[in-house]
Amino acid sequence: MVDPGEPPHTARVTHLEPARRHNGPPNVSASTGPRRQGTVTTPASRGTGTVPPGSPPLAALPYRGLLALGGGLLAVLVLTGGVYDYHGDELYFLAAGQHPSWGYADQPPLLPLLARAMDTVFAGSRLGLRLPAMALTTAGVFVTALLARELGGRPRAQLLAAAAYTVSPQTLASGRLLLTPTVDAFLWAVTTLLLVRWVRRRHARPLLWLGVVTALALQNKYLIVAFWLALGVSLLLTGPRELLRRPALWVGAALAVLATLPSLVWQVAHGWPQLQVASMVAVEVAAWAGGRPAFLPLTVLTAGVAVGAVLVCYGLWRLLRSPHLRAYRFLGWTCVGVTLLFLLAGGRYYYCAGLFPLCWAAAAVELQRHPPARWWSWVLTWPSYALSASLVLALTVAAQSLPWAAHANVLSLGSAGWRQLTSTVADTYRSLPPETRQDTAVLTDHYWQAGALDRFGPQSGLPRAHSPHRGYWYFGAPSEEADTVLFIGDEPGELRKHFRQVRRITALHGTTGFTGINKDVTLWLCSGRETPWSRLWPELRRP
Repeated sequence: MVDPGEPPHTARVTHLEPARRHNGPPNVSASTGPRRQGTVTTPASRGTGTVPPGSPPLAALPYRGLLALGGGLLAVLVLTGGVYDYHGDELYFLAAGQHPSWGYADQPPLLPLLARAMDTVFAGSRLGLRLPAMALTTAGVFVTALLARELGGRPRAQLLAAAAYTVSPQTLASGRLLLTPTVDAFLWAVTTLLLVRWVRRRHARPLLWLGVVTALALQNKYLIVAFWLALGVSLLLTGPRELLRRPALWVGAALAVLATLPSLVWQVAHGWPQLQVASMVAVEVAAWAGGRPAFLPLTVLTAGVAVGAVLVCYGLWRLLRSPHLRAYRFLGWTCVGVTLLFLLAGGRYYYCAGLFPLCWAAAAVELQRHPPARWWSWVLTWPSYALSASLVLALTVAAQSLPWAAHANVLSLGSAGWRQLTSTVADTYRSLPPETRQDTAVLTDHYWQAGALDRFGPQSGLPRAHSPHRGYWYFGAPSEEADTVLFIGDEPGELRKHFRQVRRITALHGTTGFTGINKDVTLWLCSGRETPWSRLWPELRRP
């Protein structure tokens, strides 16, 4: 045994175990280059979490194969990204970017500010807006391969893991959109890579970079706090507790906290609206995604239609059971802890997507050591990978014309019908008498609707949209001169108490979208306001 506080010993490796031969992707040829010899840390593993004796040195990266996978993925993201209109969250980010702030009700400021910057640089281009998301998603190919490499994977294992990432529904569906889960998934994967690298090297540098990556993740979403909570419990229960005693870890933590202070101060000053939004997420998940019973099945399905789902489950199992991966077992328990936290909290099924690359990498490395049994060896064949990718791509394209495909690809539901909604609202607004129109405010039930109207409405003569929903409420109430409201939503509800007359004008019908948001939406005219907006606006607020 070695003292946990001492640097690991090294031993010169002079022999590498030959790779086992079996069918399946990827085919590693001479293009991957010879395997490199070098040094490897070999302290005992029990209790310290260090790398077991006899671990091989890092293998060469199969650059050509990874570049082919990354280039192919980027091409697919660019081509399919042009198929879809703006997602509702993208529309909200564009609107929020016009109201710069240290924080927002439902998230920190990174994506609203990034959306504004990209929209300014690329002059309203959807593709330009989504370039950062596509770049991060493509970089995930290399992060996944590096994870497999750090875990001891040879070039074939690295390509196997990277290919599983490439054909994952989560990768192909969200990677073309500028959304918080797209950014979160990449930053979480980098976080696990840095932790794996620290276990092998025991240098301070990965821990300092952990602080930087965590700080970035906290500017995107606060979800990474759940990762660190689960990791802390896992370290205390299974080790290596040495990590918690490393000063560099706490320096990185201090950096992350300092970077997050402005958004935390904003949350405190506004009564922690993020907590209210989190409680509403559980309600939405129960209504739209099957609630807690569907969480685990949807999480696994998000990892892959066939290949990714099998490998993510196998990889997690091997992280928890394999003696070769004992040094990284704490990460397996962290995955379990994070999943349980989000399950109990009623979180969205894709919250765990940032842990998939670690599990795929572990699976690939273990399959390098122990080829699969014949009954499931089909998972590692190229036809399985091609079928997985084809199914996801088919749903992506078909979702624009086939309602059943849109419901199978849930992200497409948030991208449908916005221009039709705007056109209907604009036609209704223009049909009002001039004396009524000049004192009419446009009010939406959902923040996605307001984002769409603010994006497409000005060229149709619509005034700025308002919404009491989530972050849009903080953008302000209508003017006190607005005595009439054109309301877009299922039911005026609270407005009936404050307007003398409320009548239904028209409705927008469709086959794709969320009912009451961008499909089957009703327009109402509320006239004769009896309550000042200064009093009415706080009453209308909804998280």
